[in-house]
Amino acid sequence: MTDVKGFCEPRFDVVRAALAALLDKDDVGASAAVYVDGKPVVDIWGGYADADRSVSWERDTLTAVNSTTKNMTALCALILADRGELDLSAPVAAYWPEFAAAGKKNVLVRHVLSHTAGLPDLSGLTAVEELYDWESVTAGLAAQAPEWEPGTAAGYHALTFGFLVGEIVRRITGRSLGEFFAEEVAEPLGADFHIGLSREHDHRVAALIPPPSLTDEYAATAPSGADGTRRENTGAAIRVKDANSMAWRRAQLPAVNGFGNARSVALVQSVLANQGSAGSVRLLSPQGCEPAWQEVFRGDDLVLGTPMSWTVGFGRFGNTFGWGGWGGSLVVSDPGARMTVAYVMNQMIDRDRQEDNRGMEIVMAAYGGLH
Repeated sequence: MTDVKGFCEPRFDVVRAALAALLDKDDVGASAAVYVDGKPVVDIWGGYADADRSVSWERDTLTAVNSTTKNMTALCALILADRGELDLSAPVAAYWPEFAAAGKKNVLVRHVLSHTAGLPDLSGLTAVEELYDWESVTAGLAAQAPEWEPGTAAGYHALTFGFLVGEIVRRITGRSLGEFFAEEVAEPLGADFHIGLSREHDHRVAALIPPPSLTDEYAATAPSGADGTRRENTGAAIRVKDANSMAWRRAQLPAVNGFGNARSVALVQSVLANQGSAGSVRLLSPQGCEPAWQEVFRGDDLVLGTPMSWTVGFGRFGNTFGWGGWGGSLVVSDPGARMTVAYVMNQMIDRDRQEDNRGMEIVMAAYGGLH
């Protein structure tokens, strides 16, 4: 059995066993963490940081978590709302006047955060490199017309979520989303999570490994719908090689280019499951956390092709909320149990070819320990 390192309270030994089993089966390197009442009860890792299995996954190993980043971006918006600097029910144009163009004057901040703004795609995007030009992308979104009447339907805003929320945060604070997160969230908590990664951390990064039998040309696509059809990808396809590139690390892509490990993901998100604080650090009030699990939309998601419940910034699943990333990373929070569970790995799985329950196996093991 693969050696799993780190700290685990005895009652959560089942989580350690679950991670070890994953590392013996599908995973190359991975980490898992559980926070209860804003405090760590599990912080474990194991395996390797490279496909050749020559470099060990260490305590401070980081990897790209892809759309798990959206949880962090949403938290930044909720912090501003809790401070009274952002009104979730106000038009986006109240903060970003140019956004009112093309029939978007009634798009509300909560529409953007709940994937109901009608802007799931970046029109005219032809190359991944174009994503690295923040001003150009946000100007394009401001000029773009919505695909549906905002608030009436949902369609997962895979990339646009980060630009839309990020530009609102920038207009209010004068800081990029990554800077705001670093200064107002990561630094106070001591969380080793980064939206956009600076050069000094490169040596700690475990590159993403394409799914078995696939190469680093493997690209992110929308899932097939219930009828087997797939929404057409209207922009540039993002490949594993892009997510592993230096250009990607240095960019500001607040929907998708976060770097961390299970400890840092769980620590940050535990704030929302624990009434606004983790340890001795308070980031927002108990009331300020509530939009994270209050449903804004329920119905078929036009992009994901599946029924979804969206809150202000998160997917809602029963009494829990959170979101995962392309390839397998996941974070789930349960405000009733005051528990947050995170799983971060480098070996990707293609859900079209193979079922991927790895993150949920860690979550269910955590509930086993909790009860």
